[in-house]
Amino acid sequence: MIETILIAIVSIEAIGIMILEMFGSPKQQANAFELDESFVKMPEVKTLLANQGIYNGLFGALIIGTLVFLKGPQQTTMLELEMLFVVLVAIYGSLTAAKKILIIQGLPAFLAFMVLIF
Repeated sequence: MIETILIAIVSIEAIGIMILEMFGSPKQQANAFELDESFVKMPEVKTLLANQGIYNGLFGALIIGTLVFLKGPQQTTMLELEMLFVVLVAIYGSLTAAKKILIIQGLPAFLAFMVLIF
């Protein structure tokens, strides 16, 4: 039960990040990613954020799909891999973008991963 709640948080968060990256205001995006607002307003950056948003949203949907469509050991293995992926991406994001990514994205995925493997 707790693993399902944690996994749902990770997937909803990924979809929320997609919404922010694709449809958020430049001010919201700048605050979220610790960037200058004028930088976020650049057309090229808006395109990059939207592209990144698609990946986040689809990954959130993949996690939900794993919960709904797979059962048994295949589901557990897939969810472990997905949570590990989010943890690794959060580590990279905290090193290259904003430190808070490690806590906001990485911690729920890490906790879910720990619950899944134990």
